[in-house]
Amino acid sequence: MVEPNLGQKSKELFERAKRLIPGGVNSPVRAFQPYPFFVEKAKGAKLYSVDGASYIDYCMAYGALLLGHGYEEILEPVREQLNRGTIYGAPTEIEVKFAELLSEIYPSIEMLRLVNSGTEATMHAIRLARGFTGRKKIIKFEGCYHGAHDSVLVKAGSGAAWFGAPNSLGVPEETARNTIVLPFNNIEALEETMKAMGNEVAAVIVEPVIANSGLIMPRNGYLTRLRQLTRDYDVVLIFDEIVTGFRLALGGAQQYYGVKPDMTTLGKILGGGFPLAVFGGRKDIMENIAPMGKVYQAGTFSGNPVSVAAGYAVLNLLHKKCGEIYTKLETKCERLAKALKDFIEDYEIEAQVNNIASMFQIFFTDKPVIDYASAKTANTQKFYCYFNGLLAEGVFIPPSQFETCFLSTAHTEDDINATIEAFNKALKTVKECG
Repeated sequence: MVEPNLGQKSKELFERAKRLIPGGVNSPVRAFQPYPFFVEKAKGAKLYSVDGASYIDYCMAYGALLLGHGYEEILEPVREQLNRGTIYGAPTEIEVKFAELLSEIYPSIEMLRLVNSGTEATMHAIRLARGFTGRKKIIKFEGCYHGAHDSVLVKAGSGAAWFGAPNSLGVPEETARNTIVLPFNNIEALEETMKAMGNEVAAVIVEPVIANSGLIMPRNGYLTRLRQLTRDYDVVLIFDEIVTGFRLALGGAQQYYGVKPDMTTLGKILGGGFPLAVFGGRKDIMENIAPMGKVYQAGTFSGNPVSVAAGYAVLNLLHKKCGEIYTKLETKCERLAKALKDFIEDYEIEAQVNNIASMFQIFFTDKPVIDYASAKTANTQKFYCYFNGLLAEGVFIPPSQFETCFLSTAHTEDDINATIEAFNKALKTVKECG
């Protein structure tokens, strides 16, 4: 197995970090063996480590950087805002302009609230749906990740429909019991569950394209039927577009698939590299948020002018250039996915490649990956070989089989060519791994 040389300085920093930071990282997805490289700087499509190595980056901060690292047209308004102040604890004009433009791009978002992270956005959206409907239960889907809060940190049991058990210590069982977990892409399971208890369900929350179990797309008509069922039972449909927002299309998955949810959560790309997220939706739902209504939500850093300046720049850029951006990204992604498929065939490796828009992932399994259960059949040891093989060739992807790779507009043709060559060498390594 290829063992990339990550550098002595990274190793020493990791040892220091482990003494004070659990696992040596501030998010578990950043950890890998024997230790992660530490980043000194980044620009465009490249990461540069403290040990002097450079990597073509397909993690892109887990999808947050559609325009690449250090995009100047985002940094300039941020610098201007820093000169005017970092936080006020009072409203600003740019919040209003931001909300107006976002609502134009996402017509389903008639009113919105700004927050700082995807976890905040989904947590408040679920609370609001419960407050609006007066119901307690929510439905989520196995393999969909909606942040690290109690209502959605549940795992699946056996059967077509089940009540979740806590997926983390510290989550009360009585909280998890109000979360029903269903298999993704199984409309029959949803129909049966709604028939049995639809009148008790406040919300259905879904990643319209799953990006946190690898990459899993909805079957034809699945999201449309999901929309019909939730409407039939007066259940709030929440599209968690933290990842897919601005990534599948300017208007996200709801534009791409032509399905309009009641509520939407957005993040990642929205902030242009700064902490910024949104939850929003129908006016009659959003009017229940304090101070208008009785559902409480607040945050000192919500609507932080530095983050909003970056976000407003992102919205304007994508709004003006969406015609060229998304076509070029999709073309590059298709080229990478085809190369992976060709090498898999050449080396007679059992693997699947899923890709859509500017997202792709390989699964080392002989089964088509259509849901969480099929994703879990993937051979993670082979993925580890593949990850290390790419890293040795100067290509960085998320270190878990159950994440997704992302392109940015900063990836050049030279980057794509170098990556395809790295794919070739990494998959040779996988073949040798057995």
